[in-house]
Amino acid sequence: MSVHEFSAMTILGDLKSMAEYEGKVLLIVNTASECGFTPQLDGLQKLYDKYKDQGFEVLGFPCNQFHNQDPGSDAEISNFCRKHYGVNFPMFSKVDVKGEHAHPLFVYLTSQAKGMVTKQIKWNFTKFLVNREGEVINRFAPQTKPETITKEIETALGA
Repeated sequence: MSVHEFSAMTILGDLKSMAEYEGKVLLIVNTASECGFTPQLDGLQKLYDKYKDQGFEVLGFPCNQFHNQDPGSDAEISNFCRKHYGVNFPMFSKVDVKGEHAHPLFVYLTSQAKGMVTKQIKWNFTKFLVNREGEVINRFAPQTKPETITKEIETALGA
């Protein structure tokens, strides 16, 4: 099994197969617009800009499960991310990342890379690094700033 076996709705409402990202290194992140870590959107965009031509994608999945920190509609979230952080990496429709309604992609991600104490995602901006074959190769805590994981991204890209 791999990440490529899942699909998700884009923030614009189109169903997108993760198989379209086969051969690319992915950083999959549960985002939020009103979180203390929201400024990481800037760092995620910078990583995307730096490595996208080498086969790297950031995939943002808004989530409102942690203290109601992303209450807006998909359109509001998209506009906020673009306006305040210049986000142009792929964003997806709001999802649950834990619990009985968790998106299957996040059920898979957490089964492949456990956190410090539990496999469950505990907060916004948990990051999963996925290799070109769709395998989870690392998980980063919410407080891990995007710019600190460049070495891992470069290794995954074969740079």
